[in-house]
Amino acid sequence: MKRRDFLKGAAAAPLAAALGCATTPSRLGPTPRLVAPTRCEIGENPVWHPDARKVFFLDIAAGEVHVYDPATGGCRLFNRGPVVGGMVLQEDGRFVLLQGGRISLLGLDGVQREVRQGLSPADARFNDGIADPEGRLYTGELGGDGRILRFDLDGRVRVLGQGYAIPNGWGFTPDLKRVYFTDSKPRNLHLFDYDRRTGDLSNRRVFAEVPLAEGVPDGMAVDAEGHVWTAVWFGGRLKRYAPDGRLEREVRFPAPQTSAVCFGGEDLGDLYVTTSATSAADPLKPPGYDVDAAPRGGGLYGVRLEGIRGRVPFRSRVRFQA
Repeated sequence: MKRRDFLKGAAAAPLAAALGCATTPSRLGPTPRLVAPTRCEIGENPVWHPDARKVFFLDIAAGEVHVYDPATGGCRLFNRGPVVGGMVLQEDGRFVLLQGGRISLLGLDGVQREVRQGLSPADARFNDGIADPEGRLYTGELGGDGRILRFDLDGRVRVLGQGYAIPNGWGFTPDLKRVYFTDSKPRNLHLFDYDRRTGDLSNRRVFAEVPLAEGVPDGMAVDAEGHVWTAVWFGGRLKRYAPDGRLEREVRFPAPQTSAVCFGGEDLGDLYVTTSATSAADPLKPPGYDVDAAPRGGGLYGVRLEGIRGRVPFRSRVRFQA
C-alpha cells in the first residue's frame, strides 16, 4: 500500500467530509467529544504513537487501521488488510498487528508485511495485546481454547493459560509486579502476579467485576497513579478503579458501545475512546437493555480530565521472522 499524506488544510476538506471526519482541531475538555465520526463496525484498540503524534485505531472486522491527527482534526483510513484483533507498538516504530492466527508488521509508510502465520486454530483469532517492559508480547485468543499467549524475544510462543471466554484488555501496575487482564463475558477484571525476569503470570484473582446490569468490560488502560480505566460495552462509559479495586469514578459517553481507551497527547493527558456500531455482541447485552434507544457508536471520542495523565506504553522487541 502506498503512503498517503495525512489530511490537512482546506484541500483535504472534501475527502474528509466524505469520510465523516472533522478537519478543525480543537482542545479536548472535560465533556467527551466525538473527534472522528468514523463508522467502525468494531472500533477498537486506540494507540497513541508518540513519534507520529497521532492516534491509530482499528475496525476489527474490516481489517482496517484508521488514524486521527489531533493537530489538524483530520482522520483517514491508513491501512486495510485481514481481520485484525489487536495492535501494539514495535521498538522500531512499526505496529505489530495481531490478526487471525497471524502476525504482520505495519510501518508508518503504510506498508504491511506478514511475518508469522498458522499460530491459531481456524476457529480462533488474536484479540488485544500488550508488550511488557522487557519487550515480550502478550495476547489472548478469541475462540478456540481461549488461550493466553506470550511471544518471547526470540519469537517463540508460550501458552500461559486457557479457558477464557473473551480475552480483552491488559495493563501493568506502576511497580511492574502485577498485570491486569479482562475476560469480558464473565465481566471480570483479573489481576496476576508478574515476574519480570521470566515473563510468567501467576496467582490469578478477580480485581473487579462489572455488574450484569451495567454492561461488559472491554479494553483498558492504567494511568500514572496506577488507577485502572476500563471501557464498558453497552454501558456507554469508562470506569476508573483505584488500585484496591474501589470504583473511583465513571465518565459517560453518548455512544453506548464504548470498547477501548488509551492516553495520548504530548503530556498523555488526553483520553481517546473507541466505540462500535456492530450488533454482534447483542447476546451479551444486559437484561432489559434497549439496543435501539440510541446510535450504538462507531466513532472515536476524546476527553481531558483535570489531573489525569497516562503512562508511556512499553514496546515489543520480539524478533518476528517469516
